[in-house]
Amino acid sequence: MNRTMTDGLTSRQTQILKTIIDEYITTAEPVGSEAMDKKYNLGVSPATIRNEMVTLTKAGYLKQPHASAGRIPTPTAMKFYINQLMEEKQMSLVDEVKAKEEVWDSRDDIDELMDGATHALAARTKSLSVAALKDKKNRFWQAGQSYIFQNPEFADLRACQNLFSIFEEFDKMDRLFFGMTQAASPLEVLFGEEIGWPELAPAGIVATHFNIKGKPGALGVIGPARSDYGTVIPILRYFGNLIEEVANG
Repeated sequence: MNRTMTDGLTSRQTQILKTIIDEYITTAEPVGSEAMDKKYNLGVSPATIRNEMVTLTKAGYLKQPHASAGRIPTPTAMKFYINQLMEEKQMSLVDEVKAKEEVWDSRDDIDELMDGATHALAARTKSLSVAALKDKKNRFWQAGQSYIFQNPEFADLRACQNLFSIFEEFDKMDRLFFGMTQAASPLEVLFGEEIGWPELAPAGIVATHFNIKGKPGALGVIGPARSDYGTVIPILRYFGNLIEEVANG
């Protein structure tokens, strides 16, 4: 796949940024230049890595959490990573067929179909999954709440309470899935930090849209901002297409 380097970063800065993001996705810990030098063969000195990290911080790609020597990627960096650097891990044909079998029997019952799809999506992405359908009144389905607790970002009880509180506010759910994302866009990634809702501050949301017999629907995965998007995005895309195909026959 030909990807053009944008955003004015040099190839070295791009390599360092990608390494920091890969490490942060894996560890959930701020990444320091010494750790980068020890773990990865970047071919430059720790001082050079440090200088480039300072440059990337000034450019808005990295930020320094309180009381930490390391850096973490900003939403700008994560979007650059997703759009330019990330390799998608496609679902296997066997898993695609299995997913279709799991929801096929529910094709004539929208409620069962959406419920089954959110559970199947949650199990595969190891994330909180949400579905929405604009009917006479908005309807929502969710599954996989327990996966949220496996992330250090949500180890704090208040962070979990804040996140789950959004499911009690249907107007916010409606805005999240039908107001902030573009129905014409096949797939979008939103970061809670950018949305400006305290409840979603540590979260990343991937959403896709579909239509069921003329009614707009959305399917989303909510996890930490450092989610493994290379795995999550292709699975979500497949499930969005699958719901539309199965429901519309």
